[in-house]
Amino acid sequence: THFMLRYLLNKERFSWALYDWANSAFWTTVVAGFFPIFFKSYWAAELDGPSSSAVLGTTNSIAGFCIVLMAPILGTIADKAGAKKNFLVFFALLGIIATGSFFFIPSGYWITASILFGISLLGGSGSNIFYDSLIVDVSDEKKRNIISGFGYGLGYLGGGILFVFNVLFYLYPAWFGFENEVQAILVSFLTVSIWWFIFTIPLFINVQEQKPSIKTDRLISSSFKELVNTISNISKYKNITIFLIAYWLYIDGVDTITRMSVAYGSDIGLEASTMITALIVVQFIAFPSAIIYGYLAERYGQFLFLAIGIVAYILITINSYFMETARDFYTLAVAIGLVQGGVQSVSRAIFSKMVPPDKVAEFFGFYNFVGKSAVVFGPALVGWVAYLTGDPRNGIFSLLALFIPGLIVLLLVPKSK
Repeated sequence: THFMLRYLLNKERFSWALYDWANSAFWTTVVAGFFPIFFKSYWAAELDGPSSSAVLGTTNSIAGFCIVLMAPILGTIADKAGAKKNFLVFFALLGIIATGSFFFIPSGYWITASILFGISLLGGSGSNIFYDSLIVDVSDEKKRNIISGFGYGLGYLGGGILFVFNVLFYLYPAWFGFENEVQAILVSFLTVSIWWFIFTIPLFINVQEQKPSIKTDRLISSSFKELVNTISNISKYKNITIFLIAYWLYIDGVDTITRMSVAYGSDIGLEASTMITALIVVQFIAFPSAIIYGYLAERYGQFLFLAIGIVAYILITINSYFMETARDFYTLAVAIGLVQGGVQSVSRAIFSKMVPPDKVAEFFGFYNFVGKSAVVFGPALVGWVAYLTGDPRNGIFSLLALFIPGLIVLLLVPKSK
């Protein structure tokens, strides 16, 4: 234990993991928490609920689509040119500046707010591509899962700590010298930007990259060639191909619920304080639940527990359609917290057992690409179904079109290695 603690607290490894602490504040406070509420009530107050949800969903999906287009190419270029850290810092600064800019957007400027939100998503997602890839530079293969989990844990902790303070700003603005809730939320966006910037500095200073392995004039052609080769290699494995199709479907539903649940709750008339408090519940239940869920899955069957998790999300979606009260929202928050991290971690564990030993890095790169591309469809689906039908309940119910096929395809995955 002492040796492992010393290993994790090594300056370079700790600085790498600290970026998860930095970046998670954005996903928790901004994406899942305050932005959807504030967008609807402050910047887009002139729009009705379904219309503003359609704008939010479309913005999420467009940003996701841009990441899908860029990720495999920029990832390969950064890896081969030894520029992963530089790309990370560029995208992080993009997200940091866009997030800090929320503080200066006047009421009613919903187009400006949605554009800057899309840029902040691009910065957050783009920086994570290179953060993930830098794990190879700070750890050896045998301890990579431990380092990955360490970063994951710091992310939950850091994002949760700042989120709690931001929620206190919002619930009790007078305690902190704010004039009202509006000022408290605007300052919260600013604190995320500052937090993100400060805790990115250690990675920039302390993390060192491996030397580039290919001439720069061949980077573009090499990145395209590697992507095509990876797709060709994966298609040779029926179980991996079918699993990735299932994963793309159900993980899109999981991510969409994370991004759109607050917008949905606002549309059906729930109090903002109720939804924000519920997000804290999710944040602090999800981490220990993921560990317990992973243990039970390892003991009783990973496919079984992944299927149970997807069924849970199907039931969560159905119950969301009938949700009426704050108590209903809290109940669903607890349910999401219990299965969210488990579905993610068990999915990764199942995939790791399918991958041929000599293709781990290549196939996991594509696995991450599939996960990032999943968010393109779901948010737009929820937003536009709500807009076209005039009922936000139909929007959230449309997620069954992702979870049910995802479960069916998962059951078709050949279980042999």
